[in-house]
Amino acid sequence: MKLHRRKLLHLAMGAAALPVLPRFAAAQAYPSRTVRIMVGFPAGQAIDLFARIIGQRLQERLGQAFIVENRPGAAANVATEAVARSPADGYTLLIVSSNNVVNTALYGTANVDFARDIAPIATFGRGYQVVQVNLALPVKSVAELIAYAKAHPGKLNMASPGIGSAGHVSGEMFKMMAGVDMLHVPYRGSVPALTDLMSGQVQIMFDNLPSSIEHIRAGRVRALAVTPATRAPALPDVPTVGETVPGYVGGGWSGIGAPRDTPTEIIDLLNREINAILTEPKIKERIENMGSPLLLMSPAEFRKLIAVETERWAKVVRFANIKPE
Repeated sequence: MKLHRRKLLHLAMGAAALPVLPRFAAAQAYPSRTVRIMVGFPAGQAIDLFARIIGQRLQERLGQAFIVENRPGAAANVATEAVARSPADGYTLLIVSSNNVVNTALYGTANVDFARDIAPIATFGRGYQVVQVNLALPVKSVAELIAYAKAHPGKLNMASPGIGSAGHVSGEMFKMMAGVDMLHVPYRGSVPALTDLMSGQVQIMFDNLPSSIEHIRAGRVRALAVTPATRAPALPDVPTVGETVPGYVGGGWSGIGAPRDTPTEIIDLLNREINAILTEPKIKERIENMGSPLLLMSPAEFRKLIAVETERWAKVVRFANIKPE
C-alpha cells in the first residue's frame, strides 16, 4: 500500500511539472524567431532612436531579427495595450518611458495597468529634457523667460510632443513652480513641434534632448536650461532649471519591457544583453552624444523606479488638471 501511494505521489508531481517544461524549454531556446519591438511614438523621436540602436545590437548578438514597429497613439497607450495583450513569450517587447507612468494618472488603469501588465526588463538612459526657445524670443536665460512670461501672461505658446508627454508634464511643472501662464500646444511628436518652434509658430518647448540636440548645436533654437538636477554632459554650459527655480527636477527615462508573466529566464537574458550593449564604448558614446546619460538597472530596480515615478508625476497631472485627448 505504501509503495502504491508513493508511486501515485510521484506521478502526480510529475504531471504538475509538465506545464512548466514547455515554458522553460522555450526560454532556453530564446530567441528562435523574429522579435518585435513596439514603439508608441512616431519614427525619428529619441525613444525611437534608442529602440533602433538597441534592436540592431540585440539582433547581432542573439542571431535573430529584432524589428522595430512604430504604433503611435494616446501618448504610447496604443502600443502598451497591444503588448500587454500579446503572448508572454518574449517575442513582443515594448519600449517604455516616463510617458507610461504619466499615463497611469492621465488615463487610469481601465484598459491597461502599466505597472501590473508590463514586466520591466532594462533601462537605457536618463531622459534629459531641454527648455528651448525660438531665436526671435528676447530671452537668454530661465530668469529672463520667467520675467517675460509674467509680463505677457498667456501670450507664450508652449509646444510639446503631445498631451501627457514628458515634455508636457515637465512644462506644466515649470509653470506650477515658476508661477507663469503659458498656453500649451500639443503636437503629434517632437518633429512637427520642433519645426513650428524653429519657424516661430510657437515660442518655447520642453523636449527630449536627443531629439533637439542637433538643432541646438546648429543654432536653430536657443537652449536655456535642462530639466534634471544635474547639467547634461552633452551641453555642459547650459544650466539646470533648478539653478533658477529651486527644487525643480524634471526629465524622464527610457527602457524596455514585456508582457507580464514573460519567463524570468527571458527577462534576465535580455537584461544582461542590453546592459552589456550599453557599456560597449561605441554605443555608450553614441547615446551620450545624443544627450542621454546611461541608466543601467536590474529588472527589480527598474520596478522600484516605476513606482516612485508614478507617484511623482501623478501629483503634477492632478495639479495641472491635465486631461487626455
